Parts: sequence; structure tokens; C-alpha cells
Amino acid sequence: MPTSKTRRIALCATVLALGIGAPDLSFAGSDTAKRAERTVFTPGEIATARPAALKGPLRIAGDDPQAFQALIDQASAAADPWLVLSGGGENGAFAAGLLSGWSASGRRPAFGVITGVSTGALIAPFAFIGDAGDAALREAYTTVSAADVFEFGGSNEALTDTWPLKRRIEKAVTPRLLKAIAAEHAKGRRLLVATTELDTERPVLWDMGAIATVGDDKALNLFRAIVLASSAVPGVFPPVSIDSATANSKMIQEMHVDGGTTAPFFLAPKPALIAALTGSGGVKIPARTVYLVVNNKLAPYFQMATHTTLSVLGRAMSAAIKAQTRDALALADAFARRESLDLKVAEIDDRFTETSPAPFDQRYMKALFAHAETLGRAGTAFEGSEAMAGAPSNLPTGALGAVHAKAPHPAEMPRLDASRPEASQALATR
Repeated sequence: MPTSKTRRIALCATVLALGIGAPDLSFAGSDTAKRAERTVFTPGEIATARPAALKGPLRIAGDDPQAFQALIDQASAAADPWLVLSGGGENGAFAAGLLSGWSASGRRPAFGVITGVSTGALIAPFAFIGDAGDAALREAYTTVSAADVFEFGGSNEALTDTWPLKRRIEKAVTPRLLKAIAAEHAKGRRLLVATTELDTERPVLWDMGAIATVGDDKALNLFRAIVLASSAVPGVFPPVSIDSATANSKMIQEMHVDGGTTAPFFLAPKPALIAALTGSGGVKIPARTVYLVVNNKLAPYFQMATHTTLSVLGRAMSAAIKAQTRDALALADAFARRESLDLKVAEIDDRFTETSPAPFDQRYMKALFAHAETLGRAGTAFEGSEAMAGAPSNLPTGALGAVHAKAPHPAEMPRLDASRPEASQALATR
């Protein structure tokens, strides 16, 4: 009979297996159970707060079109192509491989703006420095395992403890990296990462180049913390506390989690995207081409559910994540059409048929990296999106009981055995 501990472990493994933004290389402030109680603050106070001990405009509300427009208007290179990187956990190997192949082809653009959410937030800093960051991404997405990311246990805040990630991020995000990012920022380029602030339930967009330009130890720690926060799946990975000072000098602790909580990727504030549907205004992006990399499979995938909590939760979350991403793509497409943007979308489509038997499985991640690298070299990664083409399903319309020819039979699908402590075998819902 499964114990409560093994059920908890299996539940966490299920969520991780969905690829909804679990971090692959992140900074974690462990010892979450030892954190002091938070100072009480008001909505008005947090609205004026800024990261403690750092000066200058370092962030904006991610749902504020006017603030976003002002930020972009100050970026002299914003007319160059943009790169938008989505969440997707271990599936970040797709974007990492694509960038590597793109560099090898000699056709990789110099991006004026790069945005990242969740696993995309980890990729974005290395993408920002061009092909000099390719080797770090290859290592990050082809050599890590679950043990390099988390350990089961956690605290009252989350199911896991991410202490192993602190060691990795200290090697990956260094003063040298921040110096390189600051140099690109000075050229008018922008590196933007989104998190979700729990108290306000609002997205926050961080100007990572501005933080890198500060360049001291506090800026380095904040940079690392933001990368972690953008990929901290609520309830599975602990939230990241960021010390801030309000306008009246009151010290408070903000709590930031996965940027994918509020949007699977960031092109522009959601009110601006919605405005494109009504013609009521929005924002103006000076670039003519936007490359959007979706680190996920978006087609509904047949697998018979069982009468268990894990199966129901896994299938429901998979459906919700895919639906959220398809809706976000529809908004982005409408915005691009209104603004005459050439929106190019790459996703993990039917050309890749591997499945992952466990979270952060090296064999799977290496295969995905190699697949995307081949597409990047050949220039075929952005050739048609299943979701954008209006054919997202691998089930025949009107025949929900029929299995697509490419979908494995349910008996062939790996199952999550909640009675085993090593239950990071996975509910395969990709």
C-alpha cells in the first residue's frame, strides 16, 4: 500500500514529467523552512517597491503596455529580430539545440530583444551573448539529471528542495557572463525575463541587461534569483524571496515564482495582445521579425487515464498547459497580423517521436537537442507550426475514441508506480 511519503514523491514526479517549466539550471536559496515570517505590507507599498540596494529602473509590471512601450523605445536595437523563448522544463533542450545548429549554419540573426520564461529564462542569457553561449547550453541540456536539479523532501513551501541547483548556477552565471551581457545591453539590445509575483498575482518583467550593468555581487545574486524564480513551479519548487524597499523605506520580501504561471512565453503585455483583437491600441514593436521557440509538444496526445489521483492530475494538467499555450499563440498571431510582424514559430512537432521515461532523462534530452540542432543547421525549424496551422490534434475530429496512427498504444506507455520511492519514472503526457 503506498505511503503518504511515496504518494507525495510520485505526485511531484508527475508534475515534473509534464515539462511545465521545471528549472534545469537555477539558483536556489535552500533552507526555505528557516525563513523568517514576512513583514506585512499593503498593495500600495509593493507597488512602489524596488530591489533593495540596487538603483535604476530594473523591472516593470509585465502587464503594463505603457511601461513596456517605454522600455522598448529606449532600446536602439529593438528593430532587429526578436527571439522569444517559452517554458517547458527539460524540453528546453529543443531551444538549446536549435540555437547551436543555427549558429553552425551561419544564418543565426543578431537579436535585438530576447525574452525568456521558465526554462527559457535560463536559456536567454546564453542566447543573448550569441554563439559564445552555445557550449554552456549544450552542457546544461545534455548532461544534467534529476539529481542535479532537486531532491525530494522540501518544506511547507514546496514538495522538493532545490539545493543542488545552487552549485550549478554558481558555475553557470558568473561575473564574466554578466559583463558580457552588460556589453550587449550597452549596444541597445535588451534581455528580458518574466516572473510571477505571488502577492499581486501579476507578471514582472526584469531588464536583465540593466541588472548586469550594475555588476556588483548584489546584482549577481539578484540575476541568479530571477532565473530561478522564473522557473520555480509553484508548489513543486520553492518560491524565491526578493528583498525590496518601498517608497517609505520599508523593507519587505516579495515572493516570485514561475513566469509560466501567468504566460507560457512573453512577446508583449497581455492587455496589448488582447487589444489587437479589438483594434483598441496596444504597443508598437519596431522589429519586423519575431522568432518564437515553443519548448513543448502542443498536440493533444492519446493515453487512457486510470481511476487514480495521479493519472487524473497528470492528464488534466497536460491538457491545461497545452490549451494555455495554444491560446497564447492565437493572441500572438493576432497581434503579429495587426502589427505586420513576421511571426515565425518553432515547436516540438511530429518530426520528433521520442518520449521521456523520467524527468530530466539524459537520453531523451540528448535526442531532443540533436534533433533541434539538425533543424537549426538545415533552416527547417520554423517551417510551419502545428498549432498555428489550425491542426493541433493527433486525434481525428469527431472520433475521440480513435487513436492517431503515430500515437503509441496505451499498453506501451510508461506508468507511474506510486508505491515505489524511485517513482520518477513518469507519466508520459508530452
